[in-house]
Amino acid sequence: MIFRSTSYLKFLFKSKNQHGIHSPFVFQLTTKCIYKNLNNNIFNSFLHIRKNLISNTSIITVSDFGAGSKLFSSNKRQISKIAKHVGISKKRSRLLFKVIQYFNPKSILEIGTSLGLGTSILSLAAPDSKITSIEGCPQTTEIAKDIFHKYNLSNIKLHSGNFETILPKLFQENIYDFIYFDGNHTKKATLDYFNLALASIHNESIFLFDDIHWSKEMEEAWKEIKNNPKVTVTIDTFQWGFVFFRKEQQKEHFIIRA
Repeated sequence: MIFRSTSYLKFLFKSKNQHGIHSPFVFQLTTKCIYKNLNNNIFNSFLHIRKNLISNTSIITVSDFGAGSKLFSSNKRQISKIAKHVGISKKRSRLLFKVIQYFNPKSILEIGTSLGLGTSILSLAAPDSKITSIEGCPQTTEIAKDIFHKYNLSNIKLHSGNFETILPKLFQENIYDFIYFDGNHTKKATLDYFNLALASIHNESIFLFDDIHWSKEMEEAWKEIKNNPKVTVTIDTFQWGFVFFRKEQQKEHFIIRA
C-alpha cells in the first residue's frame, strides 16, 4: 500500500494533460480519445454485465497462477467481490472502451480473462473484431463462458490452460493489432510475455499492460519494456501502460492523467 501511494504521488508530480503534449500522434489520441466523452448507449450494455456479476454471491475456488492477491487471503472467493474489487473499474472500463473504439483493432489478444469483464468491453467496443482471450483458472473461465453466451458476445474465442503452453503457439501463428496484458503481475512473466509477443506485431500494433505500478517488480518490468529498441512511444496512465511500435515516431515516453 505504501509503495503504490508513493508511486502515485510521483506519477502526479510528473504527469501532464493534453496541454503539455507536443507529439501530434499522442496529442490527437489524448484529445480525441482519452478526454473525449463516451457514447453511453453502447457502454450501458457493459454496465449491465458488470451489475450481473456484482450481484452474483456464489463462491468459487480460484486457481491463482500469478503474483497472488493483495485483497483476498483465501482462494475461496465470492464472484461479486472479484468483480467489484479485482475486475476492471468503471473508470478504466470507460477508458478501455474509448481506446478500442478509437483504434478499432481487428485482431485482439487478451492475456488474463478472469470473469470476462475486460473481454466484454473489447467485444462490445469492437464487435467486428476477432478476440482471443486466455485464462489459467478453470473456475473463472466457466463464469466468463456463461457471460459471453448470455450476452451473445460471439466474437470471443476463449482458451483455458497454461499460458506458457498456449502463448508461444498463438504468437507464432497470428499477428495482433491489440494485446491486453492482464494475466500475471510479476516481472519475469510480464517480460517473458512481452518478448514472445514481439513476434506477432506490425507497425500499428498496440500493447496495453495492466498494473504497471503494482509493485517494484512491475515498475522494473515497465522500465525494461520502455527501453526496448522496438518500442517507440509509451504512455503511462499509472494504472495502465500503453506501448506503440510506430517506426515513423521518435522515441518518447509520456505520463498522462487519464
